[in-house]
Amino acid sequence: MTLSAQLGIVVGYLVLALLIGLSAYRLTDRTAADFYLASRTLGTVVLLFTTFATLLSAFTFFAGPNIAYHEGPEWILVMGLMDGIIFAILWYAIGYKQWLLGQQYDYVTLGEMLGDRFGSGPLRGLIAAVSLLWLFPYVMLQQVGAGTALETLTDGAIPYWAGAGLITAFMILYVVLAGMRGIAWTDTLQGAFMLVATWIAMLWLLTVVGGPTSATAALETEAAAHVALGSDHYTPQWMLSRALVIGFGVAMFPQVNQRFFAAGSQTVLKRSFALWPILCVLLFVPSFMIGAWAHGLDVTVPADGNVLPIVLTEFTPGWFAALVIAGAMAAMMSSSDSMLLSGSSYFTRDLYRPLAEFSSRDVSDRREDLLARIGVVVFATAAFLVSLVNPATLFELGDAAFSGFAQLALPVLAALYWRRTTRAGIGAGILLSQAFYLLSHFTTVVPGTYAGWSAGVVGMALGLAATVAVSLVTTPAAAERRALYFDRNETGAE
Repeated sequence: MTLSAQLGIVVGYLVLALLIGLSAYRLTDRTAADFYLASRTLGTVVLLFTTFATLLSAFTFFAGPNIAYHEGPEWILVMGLMDGIIFAILWYAIGYKQWLLGQQYDYVTLGEMLGDRFGSGPLRGLIAAVSLLWLFPYVMLQQVGAGTALETLTDGAIPYWAGAGLITAFMILYVVLAGMRGIAWTDTLQGAFMLVATWIAMLWLLTVVGGPTSATAALETEAAAHVALGSDHYTPQWMLSRALVIGFGVAMFPQVNQRFFAAGSQTVLKRSFALWPILCVLLFVPSFMIGAWAHGLDVTVPADGNVLPIVLTEFTPGWFAALVIAGAMAAMMSSSDSMLLSGSSYFTRDLYRPLAEFSSRDVSDRREDLLARIGVVVFATAAFLVSLVNPATLFELGDAAFSGFAQLALPVLAALYWRRTTRAGIGAGILLSQAFYLLSHFTTVVPGTYAGWSAGVVGMALGLAATVAVSLVTTPAAAERRALYFDRNETGAE
């Protein structure tokens, strides 16, 4: 298949996503609430698939199969099963509580909600700063994934920087125009398409190589350890560590967490989290098994290459490989667009708005809406430029972001369900766990593992311990007393 035809498929798919976003723009109100949350009107199918597509990132389609290729398919148990269940539970424990409070107090961000809970502007700013810190590398992950995917598909005819730039430009264009409504609509298309396309890709591959029995036999011949559960790498502590930091980290990702506020009703929210584990299994099984089987199929993958586009190019027609890669790029875009929207909301709602109110500046909906769109452009461009200077591996970027966000989860849960939690307690929990994980990730001062458990999990435990200990020895300030409304909102209207 010619290069121009492959590019036509990729660009055509991206343009289709853009047109859907433009259609949504016609229905978008020029208000911050509509730009960020689609006026809290998302139904079950759209909420489920926009959350699903938001997590269909470069980590899913490239880093995951790469791990399965090099280390075996047990990663399915982490991402497909354990994380699906963990996040579904957190969707209820955190998401339902957030939805109830958001309905009554019009919260848009986690920082806004907790800042109000504890009557603390600095806490609100701290949560926003931590979230933006870990959001930045995850946006980079999508750009790195898009750049390397196009470079592989075209045998280097399109360099890495051009592929990353293309996905960034499309992403900026329709996020700025359409906001959450456009993102949710395109996410629904992209999530459904990638679910179907990934299964077709796996079945096509198996048809070419003689079925799952032949593919597994070839894998066993090439790497017997890959077909045996419980290899030296996949220890129980390692697998549980990965499942916990990813599951809890996802619940704190701004682009996921904000969707808890966007549900049209509590019925929508409950139906969505009940269906979540099923979608996880349906996606991760084929994508990771393609990576695992590729190890036995005489497929050569460079040290810094991605398995999926190489396998598709080798075993499927050029047009189908291009279509799947286009869909994968769209999935990356559906992650990045939501991240950019959320990052913009954290900046405008939790950093700009409090400062503007303090200095008596105009904070009208129109002005905030404009600043939010400008923030999208600045954030995306900065991430793109950094990805050109230091394109770290997909796994490194994804792992850092998941573990970093996971440090927020347990202090937040304590704040939502334990009345005795104080401003000093949650602040201490967030700061200690973040400092511990940053030191473990970027220095050798703090070890990265403890008896097989990752520093990310240990940091989560330390954060919870600090939240509880400091809360027990401090007294809520007068500004925190309004927080009692958290205990009075256990029911909500449909």
